[in-house]
Order: sequence, then structure tokens, then C-alpha cells
Amino acid sequence: MRKWIVYKADTNQPHWNGRKLQHTQALTKILQENWDSSDSPIPEVGDRFTEYVQVSEEHNSSFHGYSTHYKKGDWEVVRVETYVPELDDTSFGMIVICYCQYNPIDAPLSPIPSRIVSVNSFGSDQKKYQEWLDSQGVKS
Repeated sequence: MRKWIVYKADTNQPHWNGRKLQHTQALTKILQENWDSSDSPIPEVGDRFTEYVQVSEEHNSSFHGYSTHYKKGDWEVVRVETYVPELDDTSFGMIVICYCQYNPIDAPLSPIPSRIVSVNSFGSDQKKYQEWLDSQGVKS
């Protein structure tokens, strides 16, 4: 089931002035959004989402997007609400709202691992996988 998971700051949480929508710079309570097409369970109270950061000394634009490292986040889920659409032809089978409180922890930074691209990355479509390999200059 496809899920849209929204992590949102609960009422009266600190650091409000640092939470802005990138395209407008308007303040927001949204901390992170995830689209999940796996069969993984939804987040539970006590869970923390992953935060991604850039360590500028280790950033290589040919390898990294923006982030170079990740860590367990400082926001802890304190309440979860789920919404199931009434219509059958929606983009999501469930919308999950996770209300979070700021509860910082000393989590270690871990480097983002190298990407592993396989035929499974293309839904087992060998032709598309081969086209990607060819576009990357990879010899079979």
C-alpha cells in the first residue's frame, strides 16, 4: 500500500523560525515528508525520522546530491493519525500524520553509502537496466 507520511511539529515546539518551505520561505510545521510504497509498518510513538546533513569537507558533487551523511533525528513521534481515502483511484492508500516533539539526542553521523544499482532498480526490466548501463559507460 502506498503511504504518504508527514512528520509535523506538535504544538509549541522550539526552532519554529528554522522551519520554512524552501520555495516560499513561509513558516511551516512540516518537518519531513516520505512517500513509502513498501509493506513496512507505519511509524509508531517513540520513532524518529532520519535526518540528512552535508559535511562540506566531504561533499563531492559528482557523487553526492546535497547530503553526505545521515543520523537518527532529534524529533520524536508522540502521536500518529492515519487517514484512508474514500475513493479507490487515489495516489495513496493511506496518509499518515506523525506529530513530533523536539527531543535532541547525541546520534552519530554515518556516511551515506554508495548507490547500488541493479536490474531490480528497474523493476527487473533487463532492457531498461542495460540502457542505463550503456548511458553510464559501464561495460557488461
